[in-house]
Amino acid sequence: MNSMATAAATAPSPPPPPCCSPPSQCVKLLRAPPPPANFTRSSPPQHRSRRHRSRAICCAGSSPRFGAGDLKFALHDALDSLGVDTTHAREARKKYCSQIGNFSDIERETSISINRGVDLGKTALYIAAEDDSLVSHSSVPLPVEAFIQRLDDLSMGYCSHYNSRFKSSPQTFLDSLDKYLYVRKGFRRSSAKGLLDFRSLYLHSVLTHRSGSAAMLSLIYSESLKMLRLWGLLNFDVEIFFPRDLEGLPRGYDKQKSKESDQPHILTSQALLVQILRDLKGAFWPFQHNRNESLFLRAAQAANCSDRSNAGEESGFQLASTKAAQYRLDRGVWTTVRLGDMRRALAACERLILLDFDPKELRDYSILLYHCGLYEQSLDYLKLYKETKNSSSKDIPSNPSSIIEDDAEEKLMVRLNLILMEDGWERPTHARNFLSNNSEPW
Repeated sequence: MNSMATAAATAPSPPPPPCCSPPSQCVKLLRAPPPPANFTRSSPPQHRSRRHRSRAICCAGSSPRFGAGDLKFALHDALDSLGVDTTHAREARKKYCSQIGNFSDIERETSISINRGVDLGKTALYIAAEDDSLVSHSSVPLPVEAFIQRLDDLSMGYCSHYNSRFKSSPQTFLDSLDKYLYVRKGFRRSSAKGLLDFRSLYLHSVLTHRSGSAAMLSLIYSESLKMLRLWGLLNFDVEIFFPRDLEGLPRGYDKQKSKESDQPHILTSQALLVQILRDLKGAFWPFQHNRNESLFLRAAQAANCSDRSNAGEESGFQLASTKAAQYRLDRGVWTTVRLGDMRRALAACERLILLDFDPKELRDYSILLYHCGLYEQSLDYLKLYKETKNSSSKDIPSNPSSIIEDDAEEKLMVRLNLILMEDGWERPTHARNFLSNNSEPW
């Protein structure tokens, strides 16, 4: 038995009921201890100051909705139990928490083009640094400061090439910035065709390869505007139009000329981070079949907690590809073919929970923990989600999708309770190792 056997709970482990996922879909992991009670959080970014002040934070935001800071996460300690050094990943997570600890309720709703409390560029790079450490197992961390300098150099480059434009009209100024970023510097939207290029989801890769998601390009556009404003070169209010289609580019526009129809396209600081993390969560979700359903329902179907009414719609080629990918995963060969990456999916879920934004992140994290064999922790998160959902004052209208999800949640709750009530069974000796697969390049 591999080293994950040491992670078993002290109480005897119960046998899965007949409807449980097969042993090949489970992995034994070490339960994570509670996160540190105190973090050192940096001061708001004023000209990218490096001065720091200490302040204890328990969770993201000033008004916690479901106590994110008191929760125990599994990923880092699980990897430690497998012999993976998580020093750099933990440090990146700590710095991520330090940044989002600056969120106030007002700051969460602040436009990304005028945000000051949270350095969104650094926060995105800390996300990238953690994931880089998780998959590369490098002995050196991602050079965050070097990529921060690249962001600053972009703004400096605009100054040197377009300094005569600063006294022109707002529209002329913004047109010149668009031309600088998308023509001269060659930033472009990543292709929506074929397999997703995961590099488009990480800021350091986008700065290097100039191809990124809409969220990443919006962040770069915003950081350029903020630096120009800090240098006193931008003297009018700007908003960034976030494209909701598959090909559009983020562009700035004069806020005074905005229309009511522009409002759905304006990203707040919180919404941008949520978009970045949900892009990662969706890209690396281990169950990539049936893109028309929610991530939770895909995982629930894999656990036999939801009916697969449309399973017959998948082609034989798709099913064969899934089976071949599972065969390789069972033997420790990492692949992204329709099976995602459990490590980065768990990391995205944990960071979304820390943002304290949507209680459904608790539910999605719970179903991943179930597939990892962490049944007790999975039940804890599912119970917390149900409590938060029941205590909500909002009446959410029922629809066919929500009814199916509610049913899957109940089945998962019953499943987990049955597993934890059983006594005296031995865990299977063959388990899929989701977390210690071979390294892969970006």
